[in-house]
Amino acid sequence: MRIRYHNDVFNKGGILIGLVTKIFSDFYYVKVDNVLFECKLRELLKKTAVSVLVGDSVRIEPVDATHFQGAVVEVLPRKNSIQRPAIANIDKVVVVAALKEPEFDYIQLNRYLTFAKLHDVNAVICVNKDDLGGNDSAREHIEKIYSSLGYEVIFTSAKENIGIERLEEVLSSGICVLCGQSGVGKSSLLNAILPGLNLKTKHVSSKTSRGTHTTRHTELMEIPLQDGKTARVADTPGFSNLKFDSVLPDEVDMLFDEIFELSKGCKFNDCLHLEEEGCNVIAHIDEILPYRYESYCAFVEEALDAKEALSSMSLKTEAKIKVSGGKKLAKISSRKREDSRKKSRQNLANIDIEEDEDGEF
Repeated sequence: MRIRYHNDVFNKGGILIGLVTKIFSDFYYVKVDNVLFECKLRELLKKTAVSVLVGDSVRIEPVDATHFQGAVVEVLPRKNSIQRPAIANIDKVVVVAALKEPEFDYIQLNRYLTFAKLHDVNAVICVNKDDLGGNDSAREHIEKIYSSLGYEVIFTSAKENIGIERLEEVLSSGICVLCGQSGVGKSSLLNAILPGLNLKTKHVSSKTSRGTHTTRHTELMEIPLQDGKTARVADTPGFSNLKFDSVLPDEVDMLFDEIFELSKGCKFNDCLHLEEEGCNVIAHIDEILPYRYESYCAFVEEALDAKEALSSMSLKTEAKIKVSGGKKLAKISSRKREDSRKKSRQNLANIDIEEDEDGEF
């Protein structure tokens, strides 16, 4: 779609405020009213080491009004941001799962929900491919589990146009992020909302029962809705490999409301609720849904592995440093030291030594 030029945009003064909708290479595409500017960063902004993300509100300075080119001069304050994938000012995370093809994955769903909670963003669960369910008890089980935890659960079918109107209502407020495993139908849902959007979709592999990524970069799409509103949706890559490698192991419980509430009765403040003595969570394990506790344990293990890897890396770095005379010096291995000595001797042997007229060196 070609965006028409509006002179009114340039009547607001030299500096404009817009929304970053896409980043490609070192170009930043900024929407100001109904005009899309192709921008680069001002050198002064580059020197501040401030990152610019899709979803950022920025100030830009028009450079070439005819070709809609400009320069980003300032990033306005954010209310939140995530780095993997990189996007800012998120209002809602819509976690898309599938009843079948691929099979419903409770642990993966819990991963996305706790990730949203970690960044203090509201989450809605969208269970797609409802036409493939074939089992009402599965739907009821999923809805019972997550409704009791305070999440809204929407059942949709992009193929049969089921639940699309409710999904439109969810997407109509602020910036929303779609996340979920590959092949669950994120792009198909957006195509169902706006026929003609023509986002690429791919089938689930019969061998791996998993989909393949179709989204290559983060882009904020503006999708017109039937009620005259506009959905701002980020269809993002990079959500399939979320790891709890930036959370301390004893902080994971705060991402599970039901576990965190029970943890207040634990004997030790740093209890990981795995096998510790005096653990109130383990004492009331029958009050926690198995899928939730299984997810919690998996995420704690990831956090422990990340902490161990970080400690190992720190020890290796420290081992390469020695202190002499109050100064830190890099340690050199015996092999490197011997190689250095051999090289020095070889260099000396290659020096041509000349005699002076008196026969002295």
